[in-house]
Amino acid sequence: MKRILFIDRDGTIINEVPPTYQIDSFNKLAFYPKVLQYLSRIANEMDYELVMVTNQDGLGTVSFPEETFWPVQNFIMNVLQSENIHFSKVHIDKSFPHENLPTRKPAVGMLTEYFDETKYDLKNSFVIGDRITDVQLAKNIGCKAIWLNNDVSLGENEIQNSINELQFSIALKTIEWEEIYLFLKMGLRKVYHERNTNETKIKVELNIDGNGKANISTGLGFFDHMLEQIARHGKMDVTIETKGDLHIDEHHSIEDTGIALGEAFAKALADKRGMERYGFALPMDEAEAKVLIDFGGRNWLVWNAEFKREKVGEMPTEMFFHFFKSFSDAAKCNLNIECKGDNEHHKIEAIFKAFAKAIRMAVKRDPFSNYLPSTKGVL
Repeated sequence: MKRILFIDRDGTIINEVPPTYQIDSFNKLAFYPKVLQYLSRIANEMDYELVMVTNQDGLGTVSFPEETFWPVQNFIMNVLQSENIHFSKVHIDKSFPHENLPTRKPAVGMLTEYFDETKYDLKNSFVIGDRITDVQLAKNIGCKAIWLNNDVSLGENEIQNSINELQFSIALKTIEWEEIYLFLKMGLRKVYHERNTNETKIKVELNIDGNGKANISTGLGFFDHMLEQIARHGKMDVTIETKGDLHIDEHHSIEDTGIALGEAFAKALADKRGMERYGFALPMDEAEAKVLIDFGGRNWLVWNAEFKREKVGEMPTEMFFHFFKSFSDAAKCNLNIECKGDNEHHKIEAIFKAFAKAIRMAVKRDPFSNYLPSTKGVL
């Protein structure tokens, strides 16, 4: 599924010119500072689809004829394309605010094609704009807003009231395109993912650059405890809610949780530039675990661990192999797992802790690096 950046034009890509806000001549045209530099990097380093969404009040009327609008608009698009910034579509609403049409931002009438959940990932998309209506648009779409400036049409009290109402829809508030670039570069690693089958329904929220917070509910206490190790020792925020057919047995819930978590990692690590890629050995009392990982885009699992007990808690020990195999397949990573020791609880916990540390090492990155850790040129 494709993630989208819905980008406003006036006040975001180009400067707005008070008091009319109509950029209907070249002497009014000026690009927003550093937009070409950083929007170009976003377009070329990340996998977002770019969509322009703009209100042009009364376009086509006597006061704002189309023949003064299109030369400027076409020039803007040509400049953007010269910097390898390509918009898949440009949506323009021509109505006045008092008309209150369903196509006018923050209404979503122009954007219904993007509500196809089989094609577009709106929960992990963003609206970038300078007005509070852009934040409202993000809320209406079901994504987050990057607010590039204060809404100049509102007074200070109105702005604060609107911010309070919409604060949970604002992912970033800034006046710098460089900050937007850095946020999106890191923000690629924060995703919401769902996987639903006839046997399980799973929701995963993953922030690879989090603080180690975990909120795990699979219906299997020991499994929850192990998944919490991934969050804590990997310094990632992980929320997992699994509702599975535990009345049959534990198999589907454990295996499908591994698949869903792996899919979330694959989505979060879509851009591997600047990433270490590889990563860890870790002892736990008398147990010793070694987990090697490679987020190289190919799945493989080497498993060298045996357990003497059939279950730890309510979790069958045979299912640990299935969990890591499912994760490897879905995350498209190599996993080499080895463990030895006497206490089964210690051995399993050591594996999960080492797994978390391996991930932490592998996902470490420099946000300014454009280096892809592969001689192939693709991962």
